[in-house]
Amino acid sequence: MMNWLSAWWRGGTAVVEPASARDAARLAQLHGTSFARGWGEGEFEVMMSERNTLVHRFRLGRKTIGFAVSRIGADEAEILSIAIDAAQRGRGLSHALLLTHLGHLAGRGVRTIFLEVEENNQPARRLYERAGFVVVGRRERYYKQPDGEQLNALLMRRDLS
Repeated sequence: MMNWLSAWWRGGTAVVEPASARDAARLAQLHGTSFARGWGEGEFEVMMSERNTLVHRFRLGRKTIGFAVSRIGADEAEILSIAIDAAQRGRGLSHALLLTHLGHLAGRGVRTIFLEVEENNQPARRLYERAGFVVVGRRERYYKQPDGEQLNALLMRRDLS
């Protein structure tokens, strides 16, 4: 699938690979432009140093355009965040990133994946539903916006086995 993406965009080879501490600044930048409360560089550095956290970066050519972060516990994992550069959204790249990330989680013995998504975030919900996630719960007023508004979260699950 990645070869097809590379040929399609001609922006270089599309690669999903483990992130390192030197990626922390770029991942923080991507997170900050994607979410109301962005994670800082130090938060990414800490996550990448933890054995139970899996962080992938998504490169198109030499440029990191996205990432996925999950925390693993026994045979379960939670996707903490996934983001694609705003200029690259709507092109199916997040789907490729998510499926590759899920494959790596399965390779580590993960059987069930959970995530939380803002109820009104239709692009993210479509991404997760397309990847086989189903809604299993709801958290009222879970996400607090900068203007004080509180939005609901949906808890989603996908079994890998």
